[in-house]
Amino acid sequence: MTDDVLAQLAAIIKDRKTAPADKSYTRQLLDAGSSRCAKKLGEEAVETVMAGVSEDDDALRAEAADLLYHLLVLLESRAIAIDDVLAVLEKRMGLSGLEEKASRTQ
Repeated sequence: MTDDVLAQLAAIIKDRKTAPADKSYTRQLLDAGSSRCAKKLGEEAVETVMAGVSEDDDALRAEAADLLYHLLVLLESRAIAIDDVLAVLEKRMGLSGLEEKASRTQ
């Protein structure tokens, strides 16, 4: 289910590239470029961390959703498909976290 939701949201974000900028927040972010999208993702990451340490579960869920949305916007701004990211995760699933991390430093 999760990858379907992410794929659907990624498709909506891609479609918003052609929406009127005065009616689409996504379009405004994309028009501002990858740097702005990355900064916004960073802001959302901090808010997610803060919710994880000091807010209730509903707040964490909401911030996590914002974080995923902004990650997808950044990926779209760089023309990276969510399926490519999911493929990387899928390859890592057969390794322990320590093995996977060690393989990146070699």
